[in-house]
Amino acid sequence: MKSTLPAVLLALNTGSSSLKYTLYEIKHHAIGQQLESDSLPVGINGESVEQILERLLQGLRNKWSGHIFKAVAHRVVHGGKDFTKSTVITPEVFKVLEGLVSLAPLHQGVCLDGVRVAEKCFPQALQVACFDTAFHAKLPDQETHFALPGTLWEQGIRRYGFHGLSYQYVSQRLARETPAANQRLLMAHLGSGSSLCATVEKRSVATTMGFSTLDGLMMGTRCGSLDAGVVLHLMKAGWSYEALQHLLYHESGLKGVSGLSSDLRVLREKNTVDARLAINLYTHRILREIGALVACMQGVEVIAFSAGVGEKDHLLRASIVKRLSYLRVYLDEQANLAASEGGVCAIHTHDSRVEVWVVPTDENSMLAKESLGLLNGKH
Repeated sequence: MKSTLPAVLLALNTGSSSLKYTLYEIKHHAIGQQLESDSLPVGINGESVEQILERLLQGLRNKWSGHIFKAVAHRVVHGGKDFTKSTVITPEVFKVLEGLVSLAPLHQGVCLDGVRVAEKCFPQALQVACFDTAFHAKLPDQETHFALPGTLWEQGIRRYGFHGLSYQYVSQRLARETPAANQRLLMAHLGSGSSLCATVEKRSVATTMGFSTLDGLMMGTRCGSLDAGVVLHLMKAGWSYEALQHLLYHESGLKGVSGLSSDLRVLREKNTVDARLAINLYTHRILREIGALVACMQGVEVIAFSAGVGEKDHLLRASIVKRLSYLRVYLDEQANLAASEGGVCAIHTHDSRVEVWVVPTDENSMLAKESLGLLNGKH
């Protein structure tokens, strides 16, 4: 007999510093209202990510016991060369995704923890993997290739790009605000992990992250782009794989340079010499990569800031935009200050040649949309 219980869909986004979830109702084969949403910090209180997930999902199951969980949508950071669109998670799919853990060690393992716990808590639900790499699946060849032998390309050694769910949301949301977003758009996803993405006519044409989530911009605890010779030098000096991985993913970036914290707010408050260096280096790396991506697009109509730092740090936005005046980009100081309070907001002046926006990202809504398509048999 067909169930008459109200149907819900759970979007689960397990990141490097937080676990975000949103529970949506499903009405008439469409996403309805949000029933519950929250963000939980990970890596504190001595609890493992799996323990937090167990507590969260069991709590949701008990609280919403009068509903049927039709699907759980998981943000999976790395899809590798095999997955270029969202897919139902089978044992075979899960095994392939496990093989990609070393390419995104801060994310992939905890994403798969979410799958394991969700399968246990909601055995009747469709488990769906939505990939951060999928948005960049049609990058041009010159963006995906390293200058390495073709045999390595065949093994999957290539540039993939990440933060795709965020970029997909921001580009779609911004297109509702300004038609210019459909032309040459540069998006800055700045948070614990940071990257830039250039799109032309809604298609990703260049991005700063590559083979792994280490590449490109300097980040909270990750190094960003690094001369491979540094790694070879440290290996020769006796550093193990584990020690190098820990250094590059956990002890570098803002935290490593400042010697204090990965949090820009803390660094601004402490204002030590090394804290100022960390902020200046972070800003410089962003400006340098913006210039590269604008060159790839041969211009830009819109710049958008998103994610925790991009949405909340008006000082960083001001520092970046003011140094782009050569592009005739001009900042509205008051609008920039107000934008940190939330909501989609234009922060450019009326005479700015390039539009500048702050767009709070919503990866969970993209997870819901993608998984509903599979649930409805549209993919």
